Amino acid sequence: MSATTEGRRLKIVGRRVPKLDGRQKVAGATVFASDIRLPGMLVGKILRSPHPHARIASVDISAAERVPGVHAVVHAGNVTQHPFGYGLDNIPLKTEKVRCVGDEVAAVAAETEDAAEAALDAIEVVYEPLPAVYDPFAALEADAPRVHEDNVSMRWDFEHGELAEAESRAAVVVEGMYSSPLSAPGSIETHTCLASFDADGHLTVWTGVHMVFMYRKALADALGLDWKRITVVQPPIGGSFGGKIDIDPIDFITVLLARRARRPVRISFTREEEFTGSRVRQPMHIKLRTGADAEGNILFRDADIVSDNGAYNAWGSHALLVVMQTISSLYRLQAARMRSRVVYTNKMYGGSVRGFGDPEATFAVESQTDEVAQALGMDPIELRLRNVNQPGDVTPQGMRITSCGLTECLETVRRESGWGRELPAGRALGAACFIHVGGGARIYPSDGCGTLVKVDEAGAVTVISGASELGQGSETVIAMIAAEEMGVPLEAVSVRNSDTDIKPWDVGAHASRTTFVAGNSARLAAREIREKLLETAAEVLEAAPEDLVIEDGLISVRGVPERALSYERVVRRRLLRQGGNTLTADAFYDPPTEPQDARYLGNISAAYGFGAHVAEVEVDVETGLVQVLSLWTAHDVGRAINPLGVEGQIAGGAVMGLGLALTEELRLTPEGALMLPSPREYGMLTALGVPPIHINLVETIDPEGPFGAKGVGEAGVIPVAAAVANAVARATGVRPRSYPMAPWKVLEWLDEARKPAGRA
Repeated sequence: MSATTEGRRLKIVGRRVPKLDGRQKVAGATVFASDIRLPGMLVGKILRSPHPHARIASVDISAAERVPGVHAVVHAGNVTQHPFGYGLDNIPLKTEKVRCVGDEVAAVAAETEDAAEAALDAIEVVYEPLPAVYDPFAALEADAPRVHEDNVSMRWDFEHGELAEAESRAAVVVEGMYSSPLSAPGSIETHTCLASFDADGHLTVWTGVHMVFMYRKALADALGLDWKRITVVQPPIGGSFGGKIDIDPIDFITVLLARRARRPVRISFTREEEFTGSRVRQPMHIKLRTGADAEGNILFRDADIVSDNGAYNAWGSHALLVVMQTISSLYRLQAARMRSRVVYTNKMYGGSVRGFGDPEATFAVESQTDEVAQALGMDPIELRLRNVNQPGDVTPQGMRITSCGLTECLETVRRESGWGRELPAGRALGAACFIHVGGGARIYPSDGCGTLVKVDEAGAVTVISGASELGQGSETVIAMIAAEEMGVPLEAVSVRNSDTDIKPWDVGAHASRTTFVAGNSARLAAREIREKLLETAAEVLEAAPEDLVIEDGLISVRGVPERALSYERVVRRRLLRQGGNTLTADAFYDPPTEPQDARYLGNISAAYGFGAHVAEVEVDVETGLVQVLSLWTAHDVGRAINPLGVEGQIAGGAVMGLGLALTEELRLTPEGALMLPSPREYGMLTALGVPPIHINLVETIDPEGPFGAKGVGEAGVIPVAAAVANAVARATGVRPRSYPMAPWKVLEWLDEARKPAGRA
């Protein structure tokens, strides 16, 4: 397909454009939240529970208040606060109980960090320890300690088709349990929140949260504030990967301290606090059954899932929504059933970490897809090709597939990896596919985003987007879309999106939605600007607007290039005359989707992304060490607005996926605390541990996406662990049932496989 839109050849979309904010960042000129200094600003610190489960008998802050330089000390007994979170099961400063190590009990604001630390040390808290439960299966027992009134936070159940009938026609049925660990998003920038009230009581908060408008409302509800008198500013964000999507206790506590101290207060997490005090990727345990007929047609999937929620409900409690979609809709199925429970435990609680349940689900589904292929004696890629979705398909959950390049993705990685080539002992290739929302996700009543565009008399184009820039390059993509649609040079366009007082509403950055939703919104507003430019230019050039074209900022009569003038002159013509007006436009794009009903049926996204990875691994059976030698990826991206940025997103996601597959895990002590909370001890990969990653972009030109694009921000992480596990299984003959595939685990699996049958 040629790179055209409405008869115009694309000039900017499809170019490899470095991030527009990249130069500022590499020069060290970017001002992050932790760089902001306000007059009179105080240092905030949080006192956290050392116990995983305990009653709070008393809190004595009198000595802390006397520490020199201390301006505020807050705890549940001296502030007004209300519950927050899904089900309102959390509260900023804990009242009667703590439910995990790291729970927030009190906080201080002081003139220096040393004074704040001294004040924390001076707070006396009397705890009455309670029995704790860390295992979600133990938490389901009748006599288990109660984290909340009911240890089952919520259930996600789905059923489609006649499962028994489908099973009766299966030539093979494979069953297995697949588990994923407690892990962290691991962004470079730690959580920071800065709050300040002005003389009139108007609150301004600087924070890296994804969803500023919902954040503003949550602050108002939990702290009894008027949300019309709250401004939220998003400074540039030094990484999030979903870790900053939730509104967290740090946000409420910073505001409480600023209100009590009557001075600006900033809290910045230490590196250790970033592990212990922020949201995590919750563990999941997926018992899965899959049946297929003798020809390799997958007939059904049947899943029973326990999600280890941790102590409270945050975004992670809803990750089962995505797990369900992968189980029901990655491949064509005749029947599907899912029974799942989200279970409270006395651990850090789960957030919306990159992929949001999809890496966990894909690990189970794609591991078992390989097992089905083995049971049938089929090539794993051939089995997948037989069952892929096609454009026009409607999945068991009512998800409508508008574009799908999974067949081409599989054929690409099969070809590029040399699938089927002979390899030495201990080495093998493994494949895995994925599905993920690529056109927004209607979780809330609106999944929309607003855009304002204005062009000044010099020709500078300012796009004010509701979207959030998290470092993913969305500002660059929005600028490219707007410039392409308007027909002006990219250098003329800048994007602003940091302040709730200025920018239009957007639901927030999640579900790989920004390019699709904010991009469509920007394109609509830019289209209106282009139409106004052509309307005014038509007066000067004495031609009909439909006979004019605009390219590279030059408006001309089609077929008569000498009859032309610059768009800047047109802007001034429109403004600087009797009865003139400014050149502005606004648009709001809400994708044509529907919320899923009580049975989890509904087309939740306007488009779906697909892809396939192949990993080549080498396993040392003496040490258990798994090395990934190479990773081949192919992603259906709709259209790559900025191929350089898309490749960066896929590569970054793939590196995260390799970390999950091989090394990353948050491990707890018997007392419920994190062991050695640091990037090194956690197992975060460095550049030296990353193999060659080969990226292939498959363009399917989605009919609803901006210039055909689909979202890709989370895709790279999703299938990696599954592909590595399938390669390990082919290299060793032993099936990994969990990740990370650390050496000691691999040795255990190998030793277990060597035991004679019937011996423990």
